[in-house]
Amino acid sequence: MLSNIRIVLINTFHPGNVGAIARAMKNMGLTNLYLVDPNDYPSEEATSRAAGAVDLLENATIVPTLQEAIADCSLVIGTSARHRTFQLPIMNARECAESVIPEAVDHSVAIVFGRETTGLLNEEIAQCHRQVYIDANDAYPVLNISQAVQIIAYEIWMANQNKNFKNTETPEYPRKKDMDLFYEHLEETLYGINFVVRNHPGKVLEKLHRFFNRSRPEKQELGILRGVLAAVQREAGLTEANNHPEKRLKDDQK
Repeated sequence: MLSNIRIVLINTFHPGNVGAIARAMKNMGLTNLYLVDPNDYPSEEATSRAAGAVDLLENATIVPTLQEAIADCSLVIGTSARHRTFQLPIMNARECAESVIPEAVDHSVAIVFGRETTGLLNEEIAQCHRQVYIDANDAYPVLNISQAVQIIAYEIWMANQNKNFKNTETPEYPRKKDMDLFYEHLEETLYGINFVVRNHPGKVLEKLHRFFNRSRPEKQELGILRGVLAAVQREAGLTEANNHPEKRLKDDQK
């Protein structure tokens, strides 16, 4: 179960933090580390700080983009203490762990941490389903990134000891890459029926992305939505012009 939970670090600046995070993860039984475009890696300093968790560094997955890091995940949680212009459902560290454990039984889950100085960008948090924060002193709530990972990992470890959470049934949710295909299908449909003007799209598509990320349609519900879009395109005579989206839908569902 814990192997289905990945810690994703974006554009880490200090290699020592990567090593400290590997150690914090191994302390709490987490082994799945993803590094998105790290500034300095591999690094002797990271190896030194990792101590007995060098195996996590050696097996870390390095990718250029966040999208690649979370493509096969059904639940993506972004860490941020800041309120955003758009609001995802927000959890504290304990609530985050309690939601992650039952879903990680059968699906991959990602917890995403931003840069040491600026955290996650708005466009990165927009790719997440939920936001998690860590309760801290209002006068000085700033945590080192390795400390933040340690706290989240500890809460996951503790929740994993609770059989009630592990035995909780969860619906089957689509992977992030399946949601991305849905967004492409939605976009081409709305352009095709002139609901959204291609040269002046405004924020309609952005708001729809946020809505569906917040609501998290289940896998079967997403299939229904894709079917609705295919029917709209067919009735509007858009199938030929858009590379047969119904066929692509069937291919996506295989």
